[in-house]
Amino acid sequence: MDRAELSGFLRDRRARLTPADVGLEPGGRRQTPGLRREEVALLAGISVDYYVRLEQGRGPHPSEQVLRALARALRLSEDEREYLLRLARAQGSPEPVRTVPENVLRLLERLDVPAMVLDARYEMVAWNRMLVALIGDPAEMPPRRRNRLRWLFDPDNPGANGELARQCVADLRASGRYPGDPGVLALVDELLAGRPAFAAMWAEREIEVRRTLTKRTVHPVAGELELDCEILAVPGGEHRVLLYTARPGSQRALRLLSTVDSY
Repeated sequence: MDRAELSGFLRDRRARLTPADVGLEPGGRRQTPGLRREEVALLAGISVDYYVRLEQGRGPHPSEQVLRALARALRLSEDEREYLLRLARAQGSPEPVRTVPENVLRLLERLDVPAMVLDARYEMVAWNRMLVALIGDPAEMPPRRRNRLRWLFDPDNPGANGELARQCVADLRASGRYPGDPGVLALVDELLAGRPAFAAMWAEREIEVRRTLTKRTVHPVAGELELDCEILAVPGGEHRVLLYTARPGSQRALRLLSTVDSY
């Protein structure tokens, strides 16, 4: 169990709520924002002492029933609730499977839209011809650019402080099914130490699994493109497939990509 992160997460989410958010009376002056510990314990149906120990990073391992009660008390989203449950199970997390399944590689070959596969560390580990036509050949990119998080927070990248970067940080926390993975931990430590924008976003503890996003770009051959990116988890592994499909008005431009070898 990741006691330190569990403790910080509970404190953070408690501070975001007001008594009015959960149907309680304000109850006089408050020295700090958010709910009191006593109020969270009341809403979750547990003792105040038990909850205090959880926030202090000590005490017994909470049961799933207790964690779900806390999720309801703190008005957590579905992604936040799953993250809370995963924190308590962190010690027993499985090791990630690094090899991209053969059926996923065959799928990439057959797709007529740009697609790539990312691992838990946001490394591009597989892609198809249409993606090469869209962004260039990842095999010829510097290794650091093939890691989408490193690239997003590169000082030379104008989007380093943008909404996409914020979404990816929230997704990294939320979808981190392998919290003990040395590669993921090393990447987070590297970005915390060297990228202030990443460190600021990481400290906000936003939790949201990215399932779709929108990409806008200008291609040297196809012209302006507005693409929807669907993010699909590969069952039984750490990988996710990203599929780019054209939004209304970009279908013809996307079809032009099929005539482009690379750029």
